[in-house]
Amino acid sequence: MPPRNWHELDYLRTGPARQQQAYAALQSAGIWSLLNEFRPTLAGTVPLDVDIASSDLDVLCEVPTPATAAFQALLRRHFGTKPGFALAQPVIDGFSTTLCQFQQAGFAVEIFGQARPVAAQNGFRHLLVEDRILQLGGPAWRTAVRQLKQQGMKTEPAFAHLLELPGNPYAALLALDDLSEAQLHALVMARTAHIGDLLPGS
Repeated sequence: MPPRNWHELDYLRTGPARQQQAYAALQSAGIWSLLNEFRPTLAGTVPLDVDIASSDLDVLCEVPTPATAAFQALLRRHFGTKPGFALAQPVIDGFSTTLCQFQQAGFAVEIFGQARPVAAQNGFRHLLVEDRILQLGGPAWRTAVRQLKQQGMKTEPAFAHLLELPGNPYAALLALDDLSEAQLHALVMARTAHIGDLLPGS
């Protein structure tokens, strides 16, 4: 199977029910067509099929610094009347970030824009390494991550907990980028043997 093109949404259309609902919500809001020049990419739990009912739709965008004002104006113009609309410009991972939130078709949507390629953004890097882990670990890992999230744990801490990674879970997951497929496979398989012991109530 060829690698998935995460920048497109076609995989959602043929995925589980929740992914199909996410596809419909994103299409009805026109996000991909309106933000096309900023290379929108869906990250977070929905693409990985480890989402829970409260999971939002995280849309990453590459927004060159000179285009920030136009990007924010576009967000206000097209989404400013949506329920829950909010627009802020915090510093995240050392980068000035446009953060836009609103509700669409039963989903909380968060649009995240930084002046660096989507592929270099931490949200996308987490998506890739978490996908590798799930491909290696199979359904048991999806079930375990989802169960931890239902108990209130965030996604990256849930993966780090199951992998028994020390330190900051967000940084620890990014460090797995450096592992070969064989090394990551060995790590995942070693933890899979007792994954049930790491779940609540075990």
